Amino acid sequence: MKVNLKHPIRRVLVVEEDPAYRKLVEYITKLNPDYEVFSFSSGKECLDNLQQLNPTIITIDHQLPDMTGREFMTQVKKFNENIAVIIISNQNDIPTVVDMIKNGAYDYIEKSDELRTQLLATYNRLKLRLDLRKDVRKFQENVNQNFQFVETIKGESPAIKRIYKYLEKAAKTDINVVVTGDTGTGKELVAQAIHFNSKRKKQRFVAVNCAAIPKDLLESELFGYEKGAFTGAQFRKLGQFEFADKGTLFLDEIGEMDVSLQAKLLRVLQEHEFTRVGGTEPVKFDARIIVATHRNLTSEVANGNFRQDLFYRLMGLTIDLPPLRERGKDILILADYFLSNFCRKNDMPRLEVSKEAQKKLLNYPYPGNVRELKATIELAAVLTEGDGIEEEDIQFHNIEPEQNFLLEEVTLKEYTERIIHHYLNKYNDNVMLVAEKLGIGKSTIYRMLKENKSKE
Repeated sequence: MKVNLKHPIRRVLVVEEDPAYRKLVEYITKLNPDYEVFSFSSGKECLDNLQQLNPTIITIDHQLPDMTGREFMTQVKKFNENIAVIIISNQNDIPTVVDMIKNGAYDYIEKSDELRTQLLATYNRLKLRLDLRKDVRKFQENVNQNFQFVETIKGESPAIKRIYKYLEKAAKTDINVVVTGDTGTGKELVAQAIHFNSKRKKQRFVAVNCAAIPKDLLESELFGYEKGAFTGAQFRKLGQFEFADKGTLFLDEIGEMDVSLQAKLLRVLQEHEFTRVGGTEPVKFDARIIVATHRNLTSEVANGNFRQDLFYRLMGLTIDLPPLRERGKDILILADYFLSNFCRKNDMPRLEVSKEAQKKLLNYPYPGNVRELKATIELAAVLTEGDGIEEEDIQFHNIEPEQNFLLEEVTLKEYTERIIHHYLNKYNDNVMLVAEKLGIGKSTIYRMLKENKSKE
């Protein structure tokens, strides 16, 4: 047998002597594109391929040609007790059915005209159970990690120490949190740190990237949908709000959400309930909401791209993550952390970063922020041919041409104006924010703007 080991979400083995029923069960199972199906006519044939296929689900007839369903299931459970066994049979002996269920069968379905409906319903229930088991394993892994703030968010700069204080305050209550900062500054890591230090830490942390999901699919991703809600909706699907119940829902890049969906989100946050797509019954939820964005939401509101009422509903504690270029020697702390982790995971000897390499790291602006530094350090660890990271091992990949204000001889005043204009463009003409970033009075900016206007 040739097997395509592409590792699908679910691999299902169908064991059925009757060719017609075998094809029917296979057809029903394949209605879910995430299922890869293999069929067998006998128990022995299936057991011989168990090691190679390593399935998630097996459907069997109770009376196989070469063994009973009980004998078959005993062998399957010895191989992997987590495999779900579904019995599909004409067997209507109640004591036999009860005995099979007690000994590990997931469900029993009688061969009838209702087979398709019942089998699809069983697959749907089983999917929820398997997803929950996966979430539990992920949760246990997260809980076992050290989520102390100083271990999660690396750095000793004043900006990072100030963020530690905000994180401590955020973890003590359920106040809404808005995490802002450039792409790659670690916004999801901050959200995780808050969750796993809060009273909800034993519940799920669910992250949704609003920018990564097409706008016409985001609603069903958030709120789920009912069977028949649209073409292809063959099962009820739970949304991320339901999965996050009692825990934390992290909405990353909230500024990318379509305005029409923002209105629905506003009502959901106000009423603490939602309706699945295609449904009529409201579903209550209790989840803490943390959102993040790289955009200036104040400017987005002013430009009509973000609803003002949703803006005020979300506003709580704002945590602004500074770009890496403003964090000074945190760059070296993070570089050492990433290097140690990479060497440990790849069974490499411990590497040190030379003084020359450190200077090169400190003098780079990092448009990709922490994410770019991590990639740069890992590449350097691979490229080095010595027992440390040298200057030539540090390779940056500039996407945009470097802007250098010193290429042209102009007056100091003109240089100042260019710098201010650069920051005004970057921060969407937010004068107060630019004044804070440059450490100047906002009156200086207004005076410059007024002088330039009078020249026009």
